[in-house]
Amino acid sequence: MTLPRSIPWIAGLLVAPVVLALLFVAIFGWNWLRGPIERMVLDKTGRELAIGGDLELSFGWTHPRLHASTVTFANPGWAREKQMVTADAVDIAIDLPQLLLLKIVFPEVRLERGVIFLEQGSEGRKNWLLDINQQDEAARILISRLAIDHGTLGFDDAGQKTRIRAELSTLDSMSGPQPNGDGLAFTAQGQYKGIPLKAHGKGGPVLALRDESTPYPLQVELSVGRTFVKAEGTITSLVKFTAMDMHLALRGDSLAQLFPLLGIAFPETRAYVTEGQIVHVGKTWRYEKFSGRIGGSDIAGTFQVDSGGKRTAIQADLVSRQLDLADLGPLIGARPGSLDAAREAAPAPTSNVVPTPAPARVLPVLPFKTGHWDSVDAEVTLKAGSIRANDLPLEDLVTHLSLRDSVLTLDPLDFGVAGGHLSGVISLDGRKDPIQAQAKIRARKILIAKLFPKVELSKTSIGQINGEFDLTGNGNSVGRMLATSSGKVGLVVKRGEISQLMMEKAGLHLWEILGLNMTGDRLVKVRCGVANFDVREGKMIADALIFDTEVTTLVGSGSIDLGQETLDLKLHQKTKNTSPLALRSPIYIRGSFARPDIGIDKGPVAARVLGAIALAMVNPLLVLIPLIDPGPGEDSDCRQLIRDAQALPRQQQKQRSGVIPAR
Repeated sequence: MTLPRSIPWIAGLLVAPVVLALLFVAIFGWNWLRGPIERMVLDKTGRELAIGGDLELSFGWTHPRLHASTVTFANPGWAREKQMVTADAVDIAIDLPQLLLLKIVFPEVRLERGVIFLEQGSEGRKNWLLDINQQDEAARILISRLAIDHGTLGFDDAGQKTRIRAELSTLDSMSGPQPNGDGLAFTAQGQYKGIPLKAHGKGGPVLALRDESTPYPLQVELSVGRTFVKAEGTITSLVKFTAMDMHLALRGDSLAQLFPLLGIAFPETRAYVTEGQIVHVGKTWRYEKFSGRIGGSDIAGTFQVDSGGKRTAIQADLVSRQLDLADLGPLIGARPGSLDAAREAAPAPTSNVVPTPAPARVLPVLPFKTGHWDSVDAEVTLKAGSIRANDLPLEDLVTHLSLRDSVLTLDPLDFGVAGGHLSGVISLDGRKDPIQAQAKIRARKILIAKLFPKVELSKTSIGQINGEFDLTGNGNSVGRMLATSSGKVGLVVKRGEISQLMMEKAGLHLWEILGLNMTGDRLVKVRCGVANFDVREGKMIADALIFDTEVTTLVGSGSIDLGQETLDLKLHQKTKNTSPLALRSPIYIRGSFARPDIGIDKGPVAARVLGAIALAMVNPLLVLIPLIDPGPGEDSDCRQLIRDAQALPRQQQKQRSGVIPAR
């Protein structure tokens, strides 16, 4: 059987172009494509592509590879560096199906001694966008994985004060076996958002830029300013950070310094160090099973950040075995270890004039930094077993911090103190300037002896303190909030015993003091103690100030100025037993919170002494008459005093709600 003559001719016509193309490539190679490729790139991008060496193409069904030697690709005219890419050799895998859809996707790019400079300029221009104006986000080449054999990576962003240069080199066999061949070592330095940056580490041989299926192994040590990071694990997609699983160690001077790095508004803290496992999936970051210290406090737990909502959302469950109260100082505007926060915050003098020393301050005056409160929502639970607070016996702290729409709330705020309990709610509204603050605190069953363990006269004292604090104020620091505060403060002491020597000294009963020093101190019953203050614009005015025992009653009056941090109180003694030798002079408590001055009114004392001298001149037996305290003072109506004290916060609450209590 013979074939028709037309069939060989048809086959020849079909095969001839392929044969001619193969002959053309065999004779001239692929270098003839350099000119058309360079012209096309210049026409599309306005930037010059130069291929100085040979051009080769190897075919594959879906990913043909292009190899070129001595390649440069220019930056736009506004960029700092002249060239965006320079390499001795470039090997590119091309995604053919995507190319047929007019999309340029490179599954892998390999550079030999490559130099890459990426830069973001003004008006949203980015040199890796390949349109004429470098502003079209769609005009980019998508690269999944990048391999660089001894090269340089640079990134500049003048608007963000960022300039980073990284040197990359291939690890040799001395660095240990790598799963996919020799790995990559790198060093980097520069500035990140104006903060000095240094880094070094090593990773896998191919940088997984957009590969969302292959975790990239990475070890890195990084310092940004005074923040130091050490991490080891895997990252999936170095561009998108779609997943992460790394062991992380972190230390720095303050958690607030993490804001430029993470965009999360942490509070000011003392120096910290922490270590744990960080896991990232989607838009959720989770710092798991971490432990560490902030100042003198240990801290452990889990910390989660979710960036998928309107604002970054933080959830944390924190535990501390021993919490140092001084570490919370920066949170409320006080500097640890210093009562004189105002003086520390004051600017240094610029002249030779000797400045007048500022009065010592006790209340924190450094302002809260609310500028980032609207960038984050937070729900944080903290539990602490032991609390170190100088001489204050605090323990078992439980609190929940909530930050929503720039309103920070501590609810509940519970902790044990001196065998008793403090509980309350504190709210700071950061939407207003100055901050509007409200605090409601209840004190229950606080033991006097434990509250003042170093006061000699209180060691034998038995009694419980209960109290209510309900204050509102405005200000950007704790000190300013209290200086403008209004509300009520009430304290009640009922049932107990106290040192008789302490009360006789308060009553200035010299005869009884002498006797007790000879026979020894004893306990007397405390009938009641009441301290009620009406607070108006930072001034606490005493409504009731009474301490009643079976031997002496102290009745006080006066005020406390929270703005000036000054005391102006006077105590009158009323003895219940006749004392043959007493000064019977009011006691005043004046001075500042930092330096209180307790003394007696010298006028009445001088008058009695002069009277005694005058009578002695008449008859020596009359000398004691001016010094006798005849007594007896009456018992206070403790039940009514306590009822009034306990009713004041409720009465105030009703008045705020528009209800006038019946009388």
